[in-house]
Amino acid sequence: MIVLKAAQEKVLAALQAVSGIVERRHTLPILANVLIRKSGPQIEFTTSDLEIQVRTTAELDGDVADFATTVGARKLIDILRSMPADQIVSLSAAQSKLTLQGGRSRFTLQTLPAEDFPLVQEAADFGPAFSVPQKTLKRLIDQVHFSMAVHDIRYYLNGILFVAEGTSLILVATDGHRLALAQATLATEIPKQEVILPRKTVLELQRLLREDGDEGALIEMRFAGNQAKFSFSGMEFVTKLVEGKFPDYNRVIPKGHRNAVTLGRAPLLACLQRAAILTSEKFKGVRLNIEPGSLRIASSNAEQEEAKEELEIDYAGDAIEIGFNVTYLIDVLVNVSAEMVKIELQDSNSSALISVPDLEGFKYVVMPMRI
Repeated sequence: MIVLKAAQEKVLAALQAVSGIVERRHTLPILANVLIRKSGPQIEFTTSDLEIQVRTTAELDGDVADFATTVGARKLIDILRSMPADQIVSLSAAQSKLTLQGGRSRFTLQTLPAEDFPLVQEAADFGPAFSVPQKTLKRLIDQVHFSMAVHDIRYYLNGILFVAEGTSLILVATDGHRLALAQATLATEIPKQEVILPRKTVLELQRLLREDGDEGALIEMRFAGNQAKFSFSGMEFVTKLVEGKFPDYNRVIPKGHRNAVTLGRAPLLACLQRAAILTSEKFKGVRLNIEPGSLRIASSNAEQEEAKEELEIDYAGDAIEIGFNVTYLIDVLVNVSAEMVKIELQDSNSSALISVPDLEGFKYVVMPMRI
């Protein structure tokens, strides 16, 4: 039976859309596979890691019959990638094997039964659906994802907090040393929903969401007690949520800092990247001296090497000497694309608030460090 017959690029695009969550090594061998389910002219590709499930539907020619099997996702993708983009490829099934053909190339792959594939059990109590442009959600994720914790014992920090209430959607990420918050306005009002999306889900959404293309390309979201469901671009994405209480981000964001300076993002980033070269590997600390008219940046390491940078700034506030982990400052400057950034400070022991004049709703808080 011919399962599908189409141009290589069309088949590859459908498989790549679902393959991001597939681990190369897994305790359950079938989780390395993609579930291929054919129903008439339509083919569904589904992958799962028991916590996240991604499904896409494509129309790819082939015999009109119902059929289902699972086959190694990475192998199939690697073979397709090695073929020319415009080549017509076919996938045919016979005796628990799939044969992929393209031109004079032929590959026979082992399959595992479709009924053994562990699909994620979808929650029955999803809340109301709401939609935002894919572009908007991708932009929000881009603005906060770098502040997520990685393998933190406080598991609720290993992800992003989604808060939808009224007409606002807020995304917050923190690792305990810095916090990023981004906000967008929704087209319709919705009742309050608050969930924590796991890190892997966030990174996968970031990979799949389209920033370019149709302004009206929407992503529909629905949240349940322990699950979230996203539908966009012919894809369905179901994920488990992180259970736990996210820190009260409103208490972390400082208010009323009396010293503020607005300066060019690119020159500040360049100075910090140069100073970072001579920081010690372990502490990554830089010293900032802010005085009327000038910002001095200094770093040193265990070999007694040091770097000094200076920027002219329009500033008339208090003289402040403060230390930061340089990575935390570089991260935010790399991930926002504005021309100017605003830094608000109180004193050398209080956290700094970084915002962007052109980007309403974005806030970044970074804790100082002793150097």
